[in-house]
Parts: sequence; C-alpha cells; structure tokens
Amino acid sequence: MHIDRCTPRAVPQPHSGQFAKSATKHIVATHADVGMRLDRWIEQHVKDLSRAKIQALIRSGHISVPGRRVKPHTKVLAGMEAVVEIPPPAPAELVAENIPLDVLYEDADVIVINKPPGMVVHPAAGHPTGTVVNTLLFHCRDLGGIGGTLRPGIVHRLDKDTSGALVVAKHEAAMTGLQRRFKRGEVKKEYLALVHGHPPTSAGQLETLIGRNPQDRKKMAVLKVGGRWAVTYYRTEEVFANATLLRVRIATGRTHQIRVHLAYLGCPVVGDRQYGRRRGTVLAAARQMLHAWRLAFHHPVTGMRLELTAPIPNDMADLLARLRAGSAAGNSDNSS
Repeated sequence: MHIDRCTPRAVPQPHSGQFAKSATKHIVATHADVGMRLDRWIEQHVKDLSRAKIQALIRSGHISVPGRRVKPHTKVLAGMEAVVEIPPPAPAELVAENIPLDVLYEDADVIVINKPPGMVVHPAAGHPTGTVVNTLLFHCRDLGGIGGTLRPGIVHRLDKDTSGALVVAKHEAAMTGLQRRFKRGEVKKEYLALVHGHPPTSAGQLETLIGRNPQDRKKMAVLKVGGRWAVTYYRTEEVFANATLLRVRIATGRTHQIRVHLAYLGCPVVGDRQYGRRRGTVLAAARQMLHAWRLAFHHPVTGMRLELTAPIPNDMADLLARLRAGSAAGNSDNSS
C-alpha cells in the first residue's frame, strides 16, 4: 500500500458568516402546532438553532410572545406569534493564532483539517494556546457563531498525539447537523495504527465495556462491569517482523477507545506511553503511531457525500519506510 505524506492544500476564500449580524424572525402558530412545547415549535421553524440555544434565547428574552411571559415548556396556542431575535455572536475569549493548517476540505459551513500530531484540539488547562480552535479562529474569517460565541464548533476530538482528519462546524446549524450524524453513527472513521507484535487473527472485532481505570482515574480500561459499550473493528494492512500496520474502524466513540482495545488485544500502539509497552521494546517512537486516515459523512447542510483521506505525517511515514526496508533486507538474507 502506498500512503502519501502530508502536503499542504489550497484554502478557499472565506465566505460571509451565517449570523454575522442580528436577525429577527416572526413565527405564527397554526392549528397543527397547538399543544407543542414552545422550544420544539421554534426548533421546527428556525433550523439554524439547536434546542439548547433556543431555550437560552427564551430565558434571556430574545424569544418572546407579545402579551405573555413564556418559558421553554410553554404550550403553543392557535394563532400564537413568536418573535425570535438572534443576536450577533459575541467575540470569543480565545486568541486567534496564525498556525499553518493542512486543509482537506472547506466551505461556508464546515472545514476538515489534517490535524498534526502534538496539537490539542480545544484549549484546556495546560494548553491555553496553540490548539486547533486557536488556529481556526485565525483561519476561518466566516465563523457564524456557536452558542452565541464566535468560535468553531468542535463535534469530535482526536487525542493530542493522534493525527488525522477532523471535521469542524462553522455555525450553529452545521454543528447541530453534524452532531445528529455522529449520534446516529452515520459518520465513518477509519484509522491507521502501527502496533507492536501481531494480532491473533488478521481481522477481528472487539466488543467490551470501557470505563475509568479503577487503579488510575486518568486512564481508561476494559471493564467487566460498568463503563460503556465499545466496538472496534481491525484488519491487517501490512506485517513486519515485530509490528503490524492495522486499519481500524470504530462503531462507538469512547475515550481512548482504539488505544485501550489494541492494548487489550496484546498489540498496543507503537509509541503509546499511556497504554503501550515501556520496557523491552525493540520498536520505539516519540508519540503514538495512530492516524485518523479516512473520514466519510454527508454534509450537514447540503447533504453531499464527502469522503476525505488525510495523508499521514512524516514521522509515521519515516517509521513505516524503515520497517519496510528492514523487512526487505530480511527477505533478501533469507533468500540467499
């Protein structure tokens, strides 16, 4: 199998944001709407807002019914008129940083990047800057706002040292659509994992419970009781003397799922200091050799099918090249 190295892609020109300015919408109830909750009724007519955002707007007075005090659960009456004011998104309290991006796809609604290893997705304790969010705040000049704030919508995450394809929403409607697709299992993700040793079968399926490790709460573990159900599929792509390159698909999205499952299989990811081997390892790497290789989903706004491949980063490509060279040399010695 030939795997391309990471190469920069051309970036489209930015578009105007979905909610760059405040907007007001008027909705009048019909007999078919009578008896519905106010928040559900608004959700049906204003597709750009999530239920949580609608409820927040009702409580803050941005969604009102003339002559009445309303709450999210208020029942809709025939002829009821609702005034929906969508305020402009507030500036994010985050720093926009000019960090190079490998963009796989971008339009006015979503952006898909090839996240490099070593980059955290969202600012957190210990990582206030240098994250995917900081980078996208600089790159995406057409953000429409998520939850009333000018920020990109993070729908799924990759671990700091896991590289690969990551899709991010640019506005509320896109984020809501992506969240629904992830929840229904419609987003297909395939990873490449270089692991120690060889799995017991060339292809297989792991189904276990995964939860917090009782001995170390910072780690996840396969559990007999408790935790959440996790399903991982793997297939052998290449075999080396002391390692295997696997294609991995996940049917669930548990924290550290792939790394935990492969370690449980007896084939921890090369370079994984949290779940991998620490002593007596012939093969070493500076970080875990796990890459989100392919991502397929239907566009949350247009419905167009997107299938994207993220070229692997140079450190993983170099390690695979050395393994292939070693295998070729070993085969040559055996043949002589």
